[in-house]
Amino acid sequence: MALDAGALLVDRFRGPARDVHVKSSATDMVSAADEDAEAMIHRVLRSERPDDGLLGEEGGREKATSGRRWLVDPLDGTTNFLYGIPVWAVSVALEDEDGGLVGVVFDPLREELFTAARGEGARLNDEPLTMRPHDELATALVATGFAYDPAQRAKQAQVLVTLLPAVRDIRRAGAAALDLCALAAGRVDAYYERNLNPWDWSAAHLIVAEAGGAVVDMEGEPHGLAAASPALLPKLLSLLEEAEARPDS
Repeated sequence: MALDAGALLVDRFRGPARDVHVKSSATDMVSAADEDAEAMIHRVLRSERPDDGLLGEEGGREKATSGRRWLVDPLDGTTNFLYGIPVWAVSVALEDEDGGLVGVVFDPLREELFTAARGEGARLNDEPLTMRPHDELATALVATGFAYDPAQRAKQAQVLVTLLPAVRDIRRAGAAALDLCALAAGRVDAYYERNLNPWDWSAAHLIVAEAGGAVVDMEGEPHGLAAASPALLPKLLSLLEEAEARPDS
């Protein structure tokens, strides 16, 4: 179903954008493409897994009687999609009482399918994914993202004042699921972000963990995640704690 949703989105990406409106702020956009992709996934799940729950970014909500729940971001990277930037993906996760069970992130433009199953490792297409070791903060390429709320964005900018001089560089691609998959694939060395929702990270969280990475909830509000190799993550968390504790943050 992630592959089918990806095909739908590719067709829309190559045509004119339509039916765009906003959600939480003027910069938090959603299009008919988001909604149609989620509806497609929803139909498949209701047909094939009617007892499972559903939490979708664009409003899909179903309670579970099976003890399992699907978390769906039909288009992670909507702003990129609407601006014609080829960095976006479909993210689908399945969780049970013990947490993440299956994770799928599909980047249809690159034909990259990231998958993971609990206890069975992670894969990129047909190849196993194993995160490369990295323990030096000064040479770490760090991915992050920013909130839609202007006040929160200002705080995040202040955090960068402390973070940026201490690392190799920062990357902001605009799609949390793909940022985490980039970490699993060794394309960045670390990741952190606040203002995330469960559908943003559930699938990719499992992919990073099954590739040998470490992922933790960041202390404080709003909710955030940090991820890196097990040796690097404590150093990243310490730096982020220092940065967020500054009075101007």
